[in-house]
Amino acid sequence: MIFFLGSVTVRNFELKEELFTNIKEKISDYKLQGMEEEEAYKEAVISMGDLSGLVDDMRRIGQDKAKSSVYTTMTARIATAGIIAGVLLILFGLLTSAMLYFMNLPGVSVTGPAVFIVAGGALLTYSVLTKETAKRYVMNKIRASLYSLAIGLILFGIYTAMAAGTATGELFIAIGAFMFFFLSGTGLYLGLLFTGRNRRKELY
Repeated sequence: MIFFLGSVTVRNFELKEELFTNIKEKISDYKLQGMEEEEAYKEAVISMGDLSGLVDDMRRIGQDKAKSSVYTTMTARIATAGIIAGVLLILFGLLTSAMLYFMNLPGVSVTGPAVFIVAGGALLTYSVLTKETAKRYVMNKIRASLYSLAIGLILFGIYTAMAAGTATGELFIAIGAFMFFFLSGTGLYLGLLFTGRNRRKELY
């Protein structure tokens, strides 16, 4: 909010300074034409015309900045909530699987809750990429969604390999289930990685 007020104040100052400079230039021109100081000043003010447009511009700048500030704040809060939810989903999946493992349940039952790790990893990826930091700007939502999908596919490949391996006891089935999702996710991730733009802020 302080940054927003500061930006508006600076812009207002610039507009006022520009107006003052224009009046000074017009006064100088009128004086060169032979007018007295007071008369030149009056003519300069009159020549500026209706200043309501300037007032409207200043008001519009303030409104635009306010909307931008609200949107940025809401986006940051949503991203933060997504990060928290993603971490909690991952922890829930890990802890539940660990609990079922020590209960000596069948392998399929142990690996089942690990699907929460897949969902949590995808959500965490999207939320981190759409949250602005002191060093990086936010990523485009569509691109962030694709990154999230890539991570989700990689994690899901690991999940299906564990589930298929424990259910069938056959390693080749686990590898086959793993390969499809893992390679798809890795290919998508590398494609995004090598076509991305630099989001790093230039700090002075």
